[in-house]
Amino acid sequence: MANPNGRRRPGRPAGSSETKEKILLSARELFANNGFDRTSIRAVASAAGVDAALVHHYFGTKHQLFTAAIHIPIDPMDVLVPMRETPVDQLGRLLPTILLPLWDSELGAGLIATVRSLIAGSEVSLARSFLEEVITPEVGARVDTPPGTGTIRAQFVESQLMGVVMARYIVKVEPFASLPAEHIAVTIAPTLQRYLTGDLPDVLVP
Repeated sequence: MANPNGRRRPGRPAGSSETKEKILLSARELFANNGFDRTSIRAVASAAGVDAALVHHYFGTKHQLFTAAIHIPIDPMDVLVPMRETPVDQLGRLLPTILLPLWDSELGAGLIATVRSLIAGSEVSLARSFLEEVITPEVGARVDTPPGTGTIRAQFVESQLMGVVMARYIVKVEPFASLPAEHIAVTIAPTLQRYLTGDLPDVLVP
């Protein structure tokens, strides 16, 4: 919008919605092809034909850009940061306690829609990148005992939680789908904790 002297008022650039969409399309393609770790803000900006500062302006950090690219309605750091501040021996209870109410909230519909889209469409590599390069390292680094087992421990936890999502929110198996979130959390917490800190079969220990 111009002011009376003919100059454009400061604010978002003209065509900002088109620019944002172009950035998102470029980010989605690069994240899918190269993964999270090997995709930089600078690379996304170059592919979109914009300055890296503009990517930061619209989307903030690389985590936030990734969240926007795969349509997750929350910032994963909202879950990961509390995990960092929780003792390892309490993570098994914390994870379902945080995630189940989140999936049951108003944001849950968006989360489930994202899961459906990622696992049923051509962007399954985005889901894999999110798990392997964002979630697994965050969890695995804290439970890598004996050394070399952190990744598989985290992935067993992810498989359990993904099973809960499928049964409760996508397939909607009853009465499981209608159970109070706290009932599910308290039931699966010991299993999650065993995956995280319990003894593993010898075949899984390097």
